[in-house]
Amino acid sequence: MYRRDFTLSLLASGAALPAFAQRVAPREGTEYQRLPKPAPVDTPAGKIEVVEFFAYSCVHCFNFEPLLEDWEKRLPADVVLRRTPVAFSPAFVPMQKLYYTLESMGLVGRLHAAVFKAIHVDRLPLTTDGPITDWVVRQGVDRAKFTEAFNSGAVMTKASRAAALQDAYAVEGTPALGVAGRFTVPGQGPNTLVVANALIANVRKG
Repeated sequence: MYRRDFTLSLLASGAALPAFAQRVAPREGTEYQRLPKPAPVDTPAGKIEVVEFFAYSCVHCFNFEPLLEDWEKRLPADVVLRRTPVAFSPAFVPMQKLYYTLESMGLVGRLHAAVFKAIHVDRLPLTTDGPITDWVVRQGVDRAKFTEAFNSGAVMTKASRAAALQDAYAVEGTPALGVAGRFTVPGQGPNTLVVANALIANVRKG
């Protein structure tokens, strides 16, 4: 997990984040890293991909999520946000599978934020298969359909690809952003998105 202290005051200040101007260029080596080798992107030509690397068990990701949601609502047409669950060890894989199962069932919009709340507010241990499945069923999801998707090869393939992308961006903690296959932005509260905005503008210049 990324070990910055994401305070509630920083969280509150994020509401007006998209209106902020980046007055100085972000600092390479501290506020972002340039990749020595480009990471793969899934977006077509003319689109700029931003990848959020997160873990449901990460409290900083929980605090960052409202900022990211607000930022996503204001994205210009040429920017695409993609969420990617990390796996720093095998213990993370069930949470990866949870996200990709929700995605495959069209339930991210309804349950993604709810998973964070269940773990960090309700203190539920949604880190292994059994508790994850039981919780999802309590949200009104069919157990058999969820279990089939959760254990599918397609979901495992997505989890494996997520781990490979995490390595390609050299992600060491969460939350973090990958920008256009070129840059990694470590979590730094609302400034994470200010730096991302500056890098997106840089990418547009070619």
